[in-house]
Amino acid sequence: MLSRRLLRVKVVKALFAHIKSGADNMIASEKTLLSSVDKAYDLYFQLMTLPVELARYAEQRQELARRKKLPTFEDLNPNTKFVDNAVIRLITQSDAVNDQTAARKLGWAQSADLIRTLYGWMVESAWYKEYMQNPGRSFDEDRKLLETLFTQLQQCEALDDELEAMSLLWTDDMPYIVVMILRTLSNLRPSHTELRVPPKFKSEEDPAFLKTLFEKSLVNYDANQEYVERFTANWDVERIVFMDNLILSTAMTELVAFPSIPVKVTMDEYIEISKYYSTPGSSTFINGVLDKIVEALTAEGRIKKAGRGLI
Repeated sequence: MLSRRLLRVKVVKALFAHIKSGADNMIASEKTLLSSVDKAYDLYFQLMTLPVELARYAEQRQELARRKKLPTFEDLNPNTKFVDNAVIRLITQSDAVNDQTAARKLGWAQSADLIRTLYGWMVESAWYKEYMQNPGRSFDEDRKLLETLFTQLQQCEALDDELEAMSLLWTDDMPYIVVMILRTLSNLRPSHTELRVPPKFKSEEDPAFLKTLFEKSLVNYDANQEYVERFTANWDVERIVFMDNLILSTAMTELVAFPSIPVKVTMDEYIEISKYYSTPGSSTFINGVLDKIVEALTAEGRIKKAGRGLI
């Protein structure tokens, strides 16, 4: 399922786009937000089928080699360890993955150049060579190869460029989706005949969290900004970037509007978000300002937490 961190990032991005564009239709912006979240779920299935395409390409190359007029011994007796990878076979035969991929109109049919590039990159890697040279075969080893593949793919510019061309809404989503995929792979067992696809949301609370955070952050943006200014009066206004103010305002909304989310969780989440989506010094700035905001809101009785682990 999509993480709360990703949902928060999606909300911050949607707020940024709405406010910076001068939009006045909250419903339209919220629809765009929900679409971006659904597209992130699309990316799970798009990436999950990537090893399948690589294995098909490898098999096609081996078949072409066999058909040579003068095939070598290696051509006639190729190493099929990757082609026969048990985890890839499980993904290939998964009704859940195939049904979702078809329904969402996903696939790599138009990305032949990328598949060729990725295959070349993969076969030259040390981790792939080690896998292929090991004469033993096991489900755990097959799974470990895919875990390494997905981890390494996060550094692949060719894949980044292709995904961006497919959908601008996939920008920055890959690290979060790879975590989902790694969790899926870790739960696989040799006895499984179907891949257990995670739902888009962990529970019904997540879509409610997404919509409420966006709506209340937008409706209360001006009031939150005025409140934030109380604790940034000694800072050079020109040096406080818009994204910092936006993150602070969104964090403030979450602190007040969600009694079941611990204060520390909210603070940690937005400090981490600032490290990736604002300036190098933003996390320190936001940490200091949020400390003051939490203290003030608590004194005013506006932060009221209840639930397990919140005593």
